Amino acid sequence: MERSTQLQNADNELEQQFGYAERVKQILCSRYEKQPLAFVHTYGCQQNVSDSERLKGLLELMGYGFTDELEAADLVLYNTCAVREHAEDRVFGNVGLLKACKRKKPEMTVIVCGCMTQQTSVADKIKRSYPYVDILFGTHVRHRLPEFLYRRLSGGERVFENPDTGESLVEGVPLHRDGTFKAWLPIMQGCNNFCTYCIVPYVRGREHSREQSAVIDEAKRLIESGAKEIMLLGQNVNSYGRGNSEKTDFAALLRAVNALPGDFRIRFMTSHPKDCSDELLLAMSECEKVEKHLHLPVQCGSDRLLKIMNRHYDTAKYMSLIEKARALMPDISFTSDIIVGFPDERDEDFRGTIDLVKRVGYYSLFTFIYSKRSGTPAAKMENQVPEDVVKDRFDRLLALVQEKGRKASSRFEGTVQEILVEEESREK
Repeated sequence: MERSTQLQNADNELEQQFGYAERVKQILCSRYEKQPLAFVHTYGCQQNVSDSERLKGLLELMGYGFTDELEAADLVLYNTCAVREHAEDRVFGNVGLLKACKRKKPEMTVIVCGCMTQQTSVADKIKRSYPYVDILFGTHVRHRLPEFLYRRLSGGERVFENPDTGESLVEGVPLHRDGTFKAWLPIMQGCNNFCTYCIVPYVRGREHSREQSAVIDEAKRLIESGAKEIMLLGQNVNSYGRGNSEKTDFAALLRAVNALPGDFRIRFMTSHPKDCSDELLLAMSECEKVEKHLHLPVQCGSDRLLKIMNRHYDTAKYMSLIEKARALMPDISFTSDIIVGFPDERDEDFRGTIDLVKRVGYYSLFTFIYSKRSGTPAAKMENQVPEDVVKDRFDRLLALVQEKGRKASSRFEGTVQEILVEEESREK
């Protein structure tokens, strides 16, 4: 299907959803004397937070207000994460607690959506074991929330929608932002990399980039609304623009957002090392509104494991990017993701990770213990690392990270820096 036809179909789809939203609003007005309240809880990454802002925008369009108190809610929505087993366990635990809430308030609507629910096994478990969940939908059909609510509230059966594919670039979905100063701005959806440990390509689908004009228009609206920090989001922002009708790439997009008038700063994540170009680093160095910070996930410091992980770079390539970035931006700070305990991780592999952390001198690290994800190649690999070995390595890495982080921060001692104040501290 041509991209222009896809976008036209998405526009038609959204118009239909606005029609459903109006019907839901009429149903709610007939059922509630006061405005019904929705409790929305988000698990996982910034992309999920951004998705929830759009889900809340749709709920607001249908007439819902919002509450932070579960007991006060007339609708509960959990937007889930599938990256690690711990996140899934928390979701199942919290959904389980809703049984009592539903017993006290039978008219409450319970919705579970997001990355977890895109997995057939999870959807089947919820359908079978949690009969009080009214609506479940996956990542490809988020914009159809009004339709799903209308079907359920008008007397229909429970709704379960998690198709394998779908149009993920529906523009014009209303937005409800909870924050004032920081704004999430998704520029693409999905991932084509298929790292062997990662479930994301299976639950988010293939890469689709938004048109640059749509991104710029949304950035303008965010700036006008008072945003002081705009975070450009994507599973791999460095591959932005591939397949678009507009000939563009991520470096060009950075320059375009940077050129917008206003007092704001720009951040982005996540940046895959295999697609981190010299032009991107040059754009970062030349754009005064782009923060001189690069989140560049390395995952480990072992070339052997990087190949098994299907990362498409080695430590030499990674360090060359670090050196190029530092040459262009001497004050740049680096952060990264590191997995400890990937299958068949040996002592020499872990020593390579420790050595790389020392060489880069990260400002901070997001360190994770490997979590087996059903459906990924790594889940079937032999030589899973014993738990006690993983914990020891993790603790050693964490101690090093804290040491390096303190050293990296100390370079600001005695200097004056501009900061973004989000709220007044409760401590005087």
